[in-house]
Amino acid sequence: MQTEKRAVLFANGRAKPGFEVSLLPGDFLVAVDGGLHHLKRLELKPDLLIGDLDSVDASDLAEIIDAGIEVQRFPPAKNQTDLELALEYGLKNDYTQIVIAYPFGDRLDHTLGSLSLLSRLDLAGKTLSLDDGLVEARLLDGSASLTTQPGDLISLIAWGMPVEGIITKGLQYSLNNESLVPWQTRGISNIALAHSIEIDFRSGRLLIIRTKSHSGG
Repeated sequence: MQTEKRAVLFANGRAKPGFEVSLLPGDFLVAVDGGLHHLKRLELKPDLLIGDLDSVDASDLAEIIDAGIEVQRFPPAKNQTDLELALEYGLKNDYTQIVIAYPFGDRLDHTLGSLSLLSRLDLAGKTLSLDDGLVEARLLDGSASLTTQPGDLISLIAWGMPVEGIITKGLQYSLNNESLVPWQTRGISNIALAHSIEIDFRSGRLLIIRTKSHSGG
């Protein structure tokens, strides 16, 4: 049985006080440019530093190089964000689970850009999520069972097209063979009742955003 490979891409977004992204033994840790500072404050060493490195101090870069850590440096003028380059690295190296850690910051365009990466067509058979320890986002193409904690806020958003035939279990406001459309907000702020929820739907793509009710969930 093949062991699933997981990569965690540390972006340069904000960390929420009291909440951290959960890491697993064997995770491949990628510092995405200025996301290196998250690894430093967690006292972790990256396995890879990638980006144009415009947000990395010269002393930190020298320390990374001296430690023999791989560095992939790109020119500032490019057609992809540093985060997209890191994601492509993960996909090319056959990581089946990829977590983008701390993707949400002060710039709305960067946040939307991070969310748009969930729509990549080459993610078939792989799991990609955005996670800052408090808020987690995934894009679903079909049935899923998701780990939650009672009291978590769960928002379901039709992504780019109507989503039809939605059936949910474990949510306070159940959907029973119903539809959501991108231009309405009906799926916002539902509540998890148990330690897992189940979602099924017939067609479309569903963005699910989980906001934890407490740390450690």
